[in-house]
Amino acid sequence: MNWRVFSKLPLLVASLFVLMTFVPPALAKSPLALTGYDPVSYFQNNRPSKGKAEFTAHHNGLTYQFANAKNRDAFASNPARFAPQYDGYCAYGVSRGYKVGVDPLAYKVVQGKLYVNYSRSVQRTWSRDIPGYIAKAEKNWPTLE
Repeated sequence: MNWRVFSKLPLLVASLFVLMTFVPPALAKSPLALTGYDPVSYFQNNRPSKGKAEFTAHHNGLTYQFANAKNRDAFASNPARFAPQYDGYCAYGVSRGYKVGVDPLAYKVVQGKLYVNYSRSVQRTWSRDIPGYIAKAEKNWPTLE
């Protein structure tokens, strides 16, 4: 038996194990937008705040929760100003042509618009060319179902 081939067997087995346990990102997201984070808070604080079930509003088939009535009312009066772009799907994913859920703490406000990403590592990739990825996402968004 060729020992060079045999010596690579553990690497091959480990690679197969990784492939078998890989779970692709979910294509759907919760109807609770931003998993309950207050969209208005992204524009007010250094960090987004969790919303409360007693302060809700609906927009584009999604339910948003808010930290207080003032934020809920601000959102209700102008949802386009506060709602995340691409109905809260990952901005990087949309730029690549697919919809995927997000980590609501992987976000960035760019020119007054809220963008969220699948994860902080995906956000780092997206941050390397924000204008380029936004342009691609804007082109793809109308065609995604």
